[in-house]
Amino acid sequence: MEGEVVENKQMILKRYIESVPKETDMELRIEKVELKVAKGSEAFWVKNLYLSCDPYMRGRMRDFHGSYIPPFLLDQPIQGFGISKVVVSDNPDLKPGELVSGITGWEDYSLIHKPMQLRKIQQDEDSIPLSFHLGLLGMPGLTAYAGFYEVCSPKKGDYVFVSAASGAVGQLVGQLAKLHGCYVIGSAGTSQKVDLLKEKLGFDDAFNYKEEPDLDAALKRYFPEGIDIYFDNVGGDMLDAALLNMRVHGRIAVCGMISVQSLSAAEGIHNLFNLISKRIKMQGFLQSDYLDLYPKFLEHVSSNYKQGKIVYIEDMKDGLENGPAAFTGLFSGENVGKQVIRLAYE
Repeated sequence: MEGEVVENKQMILKRYIESVPKETDMELRIEKVELKVAKGSEAFWVKNLYLSCDPYMRGRMRDFHGSYIPPFLLDQPIQGFGISKVVVSDNPDLKPGELVSGITGWEDYSLIHKPMQLRKIQQDEDSIPLSFHLGLLGMPGLTAYAGFYEVCSPKKGDYVFVSAASGAVGQLVGQLAKLHGCYVIGSAGTSQKVDLLKEKLGFDDAFNYKEEPDLDAALKRYFPEGIDIYFDNVGGDMLDAALLNMRVHGRIAVCGMISVQSLSAAEGIHNLFNLISKRIKMQGFLQSDYLDLYPKFLEHVSSNYKQGKIVYIEDMKDGLENGPAAFTGLFSGENVGKQVIRLAYE
């Protein structure tokens, strides 16, 4: 394959945006590339098999350099987490045929110059679906693990609330909490997702937030004794309501703000005084702060999955051309579980 000229489909960002992303903000482009690397460069080409759709990517679609991650480059392939197969390599640590996961391009083939952005997928993990390395065993999984165990400091018997509970992160948080001996309630945006939380993911109960005219009243109904841990994936009105229902010394892990991150003007939170009166710990975090925990996380989650104690739900779309619809659907709740794009079969 080395030196072969191949057709390379790419999904590029056409413009920076300020509001909810639209499919037309992205464009499919086809070019030809030669699968060749310079000797001594340690670069390598990969064929991308699966790509991940994640809400944080919305922040990279605006021309703002004050975040923890830089914006995408216009007219260049979008970047994100992916699973890839090495096809041509000048890197002694990565041989053709090996599978890797990490940051790659939204394209059929990517030239990688920084191997530290990828990790090998070990062959002893082959009893777990390969695509799960984007979710259960990937960035969302480590986010759930670190956020729950490190930020929330759970105790057996804690009352736990998870918003966006059927998503890539929330579904695992709820199951980790159940394994830890907690009482767990989740919220989601459709009756189908609510049923999944209760019937497949093992939550004690769940509710459709779109059917609740008063979120404060809803949380009081499900948590009459209050909430010990709130794992927040949405921010906004749900965070405001949760603050009113936290118990003394409660913990809030601020993981995502999907309800407000596409607003042109930020909205305020009104109930922050509860942080003082109830001595609540509220902490934002990134999974990249906890990369040292990856081996421990991998062992814990993969072991429980193989024993049938954890399940994981994916929403798989085929073809790079369907990437924009899959990505923008995250912000209207169209996905059921972890959103993945399949480019090729391994």
